[in-house]
Amino acid sequence: MSDSSAPTQRTARVAAELAACLPALYRALDRRIGRDYPHPKPPEGQLMLLRFVAQHEGCTVREAADALLMKPNNVSALVSQLTEQRLLERRRDRDDKRVAHLHLTETSRRRIAEVRELEEAHLTEALAALTDGELDALGSATGALISLTRHLHTAPAATR
Repeated sequence: MSDSSAPTQRTARVAAELAACLPALYRALDRRIGRDYPHPKPPEGQLMLLRFVAQHEGCTVREAADALLMKPNNVSALVSQLTEQRLLERRRDRDDKRVAHLHLTETSRRRIAEVRELEEAHLTEALAALTDGELDALGSATGALISLTRHLHTAPAATR
């Protein structure tokens, strides 16, 4: 094996392992939360939007669409659904009545907190079963995963 192909092969191996592991990790956590969560689970798109609004209270549909890599009309449809369910509020901009700012309701704020508590509890339980070395490796990897997420999020979309 040449010196130049080793980093490429290593990168390909890590990419394949992440592509296999991360969805499985998400599904396992999602199933555990679904089992313990006392409310009906909203569809994934609605959850993503609620979580984004929780972090960016007062954002617009356009801002949410850009951040979630979704079309504004799809986010607008999600906003309508969540507004009907009383999980999200649209508040008109004072200066431009065409613009609406998104805000969580108290119900959705409570439910997001419940889900976050369940996520942390299940992850804490699973992490406690790991060796010190595995826990250290995951702790070191979180920064890299955040950076990887940022790179994927900001990468230009492929043209078709």
